Amino acid sequence: MPTTEEMSQLAQAKKILISDCMEGLGLAWAPAPDLPRVGPKTLTDWRYGIHDEGLAAVRGYKVDAAEQEAYDAAVEKGAVDGSTANSIDARALEGRIEKVNGRKVPAGGCVGAANNRIDADAVQARTALDLANAAFVTSQREAEVVQAFADWSACMKRDGYDYKEPLNASDDPKFASDKPSSQEIATATTDIACRKRTDVARIWFQAESRLQKQAIEDHAEDLSAERKKIDSAVRTASEIVTGT
Repeated sequence: MPTTEEMSQLAQAKKILISDCMEGLGLAWAPAPDLPRVGPKTLTDWRYGIHDEGLAAVRGYKVDAAEQEAYDAAVEKGAVDGSTANSIDARALEGRIEKVNGRKVPAGGCVGAANNRIDADAVQARTALDLANAAFVTSQREAEVVQAFADWSACMKRDGYDYKEPLNASDDPKFASDKPSSQEIATATTDIACRKRTDVARIWFQAESRLQKQAIEDHAEDLSAERKKIDSAVRTASEIVTGT
């Protein structure tokens, strides 16, 4: 799958291509600023649930307050491309108009043209994602994971919480409000304590890792071909960003 750095390079190249396209149509356009990161920092962070005891004691199952505030502020200030749904800019971006200022809009609009140039479809890593998602689902049925879930559930029940699996707690509709309640914080801190006692995250991670490694072996050819397409797209993006 593309790394964070590769995705950043691809995003920068796409902004340049769209900007050049819009300028070629005689339209002034500024790309949306990058939104601040909020929540999980990696693909495995929070994959098996919460793990930060200090954060849970303050925020329950919610993300860090400062991160959320920075994200919300960026959205409020307009971390979008500035186009309204039916403006000429928006229609040119999406290809919902054939000509602008007497100039032909590319098929799919400036966004579509940019995606084609850097082969945006290739960098979706659909094979890798599908295999990863399948392993995540299957891992929950592995014997050692089922037992770890049962141990965690029993631990939670001793403190009065009735959840069958770890992610059921964080997904509880009672905790859907923007601000964490005392009940949510109490549940989350108990959740982490039970995770530590039962080692559920490590057991789950090891089971999924085993399944993913087998999937990699079984689909090596497809994954290799997908990676080559990603590498090609990243090289194109690098050339666009550096102007080479």
